[in-house]
Amino acid sequence: MELGVVLLIIAAAVIISGIKIINQYERGVVLTLGRFTGIREPGLRVVIPLVQRIIKVDVRSTPVDVPRQEVITKDNVTINVDAVVYFRVVDSAKAVLETNNYIYATAQFSQAALRDVVGQVELDSLLSQREQISQEIKQIVDSETEKWGIDVENVKIQNIELPTDMKRAMAKQAEAERERRAVIISAAAEKAAAQEVADAAVMLSKAPGGMSIRTLQTLEKIAVEPSQKTVFVLPAELIDLAKHFTKQG
Repeated sequence: MELGVVLLIIAAAVIISGIKIINQYERGVVLTLGRFTGIREPGLRVVIPLVQRIIKVDVRSTPVDVPRQEVITKDNVTINVDAVVYFRVVDSAKAVLETNNYIYATAQFSQAALRDVVGQVELDSLLSQREQISQEIKQIVDSETEKWGIDVENVKIQNIELPTDMKRAMAKQAEAERERRAVIISAAAEKAAAQEVADAAVMLSKAPGGMSIRTLQTLEKIAVEPSQKTVFVLPAELIDLAKHFTKQG
């Protein structure tokens, strides 16, 4: 009786071990006696215990960090750069059968591609064309990982760390550029103000008595505060008459 119970328990355990649950975001790669025999879709699946086994593969978009590494750019500047790779398994069978660890393999190849591509561009291009360079790395990695059933969705260069002396030089350059722009803006404002004054002077000279009125307005402003100076104001007509006789003389 006890032997029958034991055998029943063993049989139940074996049957239960053959029941597998595959989540919606997974696919099951089935190996029968070590040979690939198919893919199991999400849901409750049954395999033959001791004969078949299921290797679950996550088919969601997976981010992988490419660790920071030291790279020498084309113009011989040593920088530290890292990136992140987003990929998705599109062929579960290839991901299991063509590589021992598809996540590690993708990360390593992305690291090599990042180093090669960054080493072929100058620092200015790397800083100004980061998105374009990221797309170039994506194409290289995608073409290589396709044989592993991997689709590289995106590659993003994250951090570009410059040498300390390079940072100081770039900061000085940026400060000099800001000062240059400030001088240009100030000169343009002074030029515009001078033009306005010149236009106003022309208008006042054309208007009868315009300069005299402007002179009186200026004297009114001066008289507001106490002053040690005495101002003598001559009529504009008298000044013009004096200029006329001077020319005749």
